[in-house]
Amino acid sequence: MHRVVALVRPPQSTFELGCAAQMFGIERAGLPVRYAFGVCTERPGPVATLAGYDMLVTGGLDALGTADTVIVPGWLPAGAPPSPAVVRALRRAHSRGARVVSICSGAFALAHAGLLDGRKATTHWGLANELATRFPHVQVDPDVLYVDHGDVATSAGAGAGIDLCMHLIRADQGARYAAHVARTMVMPPHREGGQLQYSAPPHPAQVDGTLAPLLDWIARRLGEPVTIESMAAHAGVSTRTLARRFAEQLGTSPGQWLLTRRIAAAQDLLESSDLPLDAIARRVGLSSATNLRRRFLNTLGTTPGAYRRAFRAKPRGHVPRTGAAARRHPGAAALTEANG
Repeated sequence: MHRVVALVRPPQSTFELGCAAQMFGIERAGLPVRYAFGVCTERPGPVATLAGYDMLVTGGLDALGTADTVIVPGWLPAGAPPSPAVVRALRRAHSRGARVVSICSGAFALAHAGLLDGRKATTHWGLANELATRFPHVQVDPDVLYVDHGDVATSAGAGAGIDLCMHLIRADQGARYAAHVARTMVMPPHREGGQLQYSAPPHPAQVDGTLAPLLDWIARRLGEPVTIESMAAHAGVSTRTLARRFAEQLGTSPGQWLLTRRIAAAQDLLESSDLPLDAIARRVGLSSATNLRRRFLNTLGTTPGAYRRAFRAKPRGHVPRTGAAARRHPGAAALTEANG
């Protein structure tokens, strides 16, 4: 069982902690349980929350010694440095192979521990300047939803923490498992980490310019030769206007959004069918097995074959990868085996 432990401190944000608990600590009908979730704190006992009540946390820092993933769900006040004991615990967990993750202001705790030095990271846009000023060796990106290096991952504000956790579940368990989790939470199954933290407010003339009907139209035609021009024609706008609406509403380009949907559809077919790669490529609009392999490798860091071996038809009682293997991209273990 992949053990996830959240490290909390007073005053703890209940929402950030709730994001992690909801993603990793809930049993869901129809899904095998593959995560064990726990909470710890430096001084076990009552921990004050921002919501005005205390919660009882019985686990101490030693709980991080057995965690496969450590999550810091916020760190307030952000400017308060963690104690030497917390820094040592985070460093030890990381050095022995645990994945260390932050939600929102939790990036400050990881930065104090030196886990973000020389790396790209993100946090809530309102705290990004402070993080960059206090930790000049961290490459702070204030725009993206989350950044995942495999062993260390950071997210923007609380809502982006859900996106990051969903991304980690996809990496650990595959797209179909993650999609089931997303359905139970009534949320989209995946948002790319490179999307903007927030969209610019629409101009009054654009209030009725929602992309929802167009996105639905595209989703039903993934196997067809949909182009930027055909998207714009269906929406009744110019390609320039279409690109602007995608940037404002989704934080990405039309082409990148379409590619992401096609890759996600391919992942689902790799997990759920025995179709050959050429058939899958045609069905999702990527034309050939060669193009599917190239797009898959560029997007996910693995091959379709490796992904299928990693996530197809997991038997009942399957034990997911933990430690270093769990932190690699989907199918990386199978890819390593295939290449060597």
